[in-house]
Amino acid sequence: MKIQPSVRYSHTLLSQLVQSGDTVVDATVGKGNDTEFLSQLVGENGKVYGFDVQAEAINYTKQRLDDKNLSSNVTLFNTGHENIAKLVDGSINAAIFNLGYLPGSNKDIITKPDTTLTAIKSCLDKLEVNGIVVLVLYYGHDGGPQEKDAVIQYAQCLDQKAFSVMQYQFINQVHCPPILLAIQKNSN
Repeated sequence: MKIQPSVRYSHTLLSQLVQSGDTVVDATVGKGNDTEFLSQLVGENGKVYGFDVQAEAINYTKQRLDDKNLSSNVTLFNTGHENIAKLVDGSINAAIFNLGYLPGSNKDIITKPDTTLTAIKSCLDKLEVNGIVVLVLYYGHDGGPQEKDAVIQYAQCLDQKAFSVMQYQFINQVHCPPILLAIQKNSN
C-alpha cells in the first residue's frame, strides 16, 4: 500500500461512508472532480448540492456532469458556501471542502476564514450521526495560512463527545503540502 495524497485520501474516506441514496455537499465545486465523485457515490436516488462563487466553476462542472450523464442528482449554486444553511434542505451525510483558489483561475478569488467557518458550522449542524465533513486545506497562497489556522483552531475546539477530528498531512514535503481534516459526528 502506498500512502495517499490528501485529495485521494479524501475520496477514500468518503467512499467508505457515503452510500447510495445519501445527501451530500460539495462546498467548493471548482473543476467538478469532487462533485462528479459524489454524484457517482450517491447514485440516482441520492442528492449532491454544489457551491461555488465563480460562475466559471459552475459552468465547467455543469458541462462535465452533463457529458457523463451525472447531472440528474446534482444541484449547483453559484453562490458562496456560507449559504449552505439557507439552500440545503434537511440533513446531510457528508460534505467536502477544498479550500484555497480555483486552479488555473484568478488567484485573488480565494476561500476566506469567516465564510468557510460559517459553512463548516452549517454542515456540522446538518450532519447525520456517523456522517463526515472532509476539508482539504491548501495554504500556500496569500490568505491561505490565516484560513488554515482558523479552521484548525475551530476543529480542535469541537466537543470530542460530539465529534471525532483527524488531521492528515505529509510533514516532510516542501511547498505547503495540503492538510486534510476529517470531522465525523459521534452524536447529536
